Amino acid sequence: MKPLLSINPTTGLEIRSYNQHSNEEIENILKNSIEAQKNWQNTDLKFKLKCLEQLSEVLYDSKREYSSLMAEEMGKPFKQGIGEIEKCIWLCNYYIENSGKYLEDKKIKTDGQKSFVTLRPLGLVLGIMPWNFPFWQVLRFAVPSIIAGNGAILKHASNVQGCAFSIETSFAKSGFPKHLFQNISISGKNVSKVIKNSKISAVTLTGSTPAGRSVAEIAGKELKKSVLELGGNDPYLILDDADIEKSVDSCISGRILNTGQSCISAKRLIVVDPLHDQFLSSLEHELLKKIMGDPKDDVDIGPMVSLEAREEVHQQVLKSVEGGANLIIGGEIPNIPGAFYPITLLSNVKPGVVAFDEEIFGPVFAVIKARDENHAIDLANDSPFGLGAAVFTKNINKGKEIAKNRLNAGLCFVNDFVKSDPRLPFGGIKQSGYGRELSIYGLMEFVNIKTIVIDDD
Repeated sequence: MKPLLSINPTTGLEIRSYNQHSNEEIENILKNSIEAQKNWQNTDLKFKLKCLEQLSEVLYDSKREYSSLMAEEMGKPFKQGIGEIEKCIWLCNYYIENSGKYLEDKKIKTDGQKSFVTLRPLGLVLGIMPWNFPFWQVLRFAVPSIIAGNGAILKHASNVQGCAFSIETSFAKSGFPKHLFQNISISGKNVSKVIKNSKISAVTLTGSTPAGRSVAEIAGKELKKSVLELGGNDPYLILDDADIEKSVDSCISGRILNTGQSCISAKRLIVVDPLHDQFLSSLEHELLKKIMGDPKDDVDIGPMVSLEAREEVHQQVLKSVEGGANLIIGGEIPNIPGAFYPITLLSNVKPGVVAFDEEIFGPVFAVIKARDENHAIDLANDSPFGLGAAVFTKNINKGKEIAKNRLNAGLCFVNDFVKSDPRLPFGGIKQSGYGRELSIYGLMEFVNIKTIVIDDD
């Protein structure tokens, strides 16, 4: 089997290669992990949370090292990497504070009997994770799963194996049992065997919609629980009473994070006619101030993850222009080393244009003009995706009503850009997947909600 390569997208140079695990090695990993999980599931919660406290400390001590690693392996700007590790620490602290009440038995009144609901782990949870938030997306599935008594097997993206093994090391340093969290180095085409393995009880995937379909099909045939967090084409509605400055700033923050390589990026900016020209002009003015460069410097965007990813985005931009979109800024591959792609602004984007219909996984702003508020909502919902959405208006009650009742998405924000938060459930509908991560809802995904009834007469 070919080794997995970690390529620095800033320089194009190989950082390191990683040998793939053989079938025999994977079987041994799973065997050791299931034995560790069987002991862990009955471990006192106080000890589990003590390990989680230590994990939080390890992450804190290593955050500059891990941020540099992300910059090297996938091009994340260093300061954003620091933010990612700090968010992982927040996640740990959230479950330290709340797991006790989430996991305690719940008494249910029934006639003449003692009844309660208890939460028991499922076993080993396989996490198939992407490269774009290589620490956060792993920790947000692994931490609640492990605290609930499960073990975690990580199949990380091929290009961020350094991050994967750093996470494994972090768990080992924190007092968690050996083998409870383990990374397996395999390519995507070999993951189906792992899903089918009898030692795996459930699977969670963060990735593309095609990958989600494949994982769901395999897991479904095996009758294994699955959670899918897939792509998005998030609409941001700017209504006629919106604060222009705030909406522009939020759209930029929600789009350039991680060089636009995020499932919850602000991908379709739907502006009602009266504000369209002013919004577009202000957006262009602010975007021209942003800095692209080496992710280890103080920049707004770094390179894209690879030359192939850049080419895919560039072709989508070219097809959008061919389809009638206006190219305002960007849209050209710079003549410099690395997988850099400039911030690109498109206007006159309509249904049928690639920038409207498809998810563009890069720093591309697509501005869409709506006739009025109702038309804007119709345009927002005109998508096979349903992950995040945002609405900007000074009328908070109207914004709340639109977010709650009229936008088809798993997360809706009013006057802010969409972001994940350990305290809130995260996930989508339609082709953006199913199930939830984070909060109590994420913890409940991978447990056996077990009914106990005792007749003590």
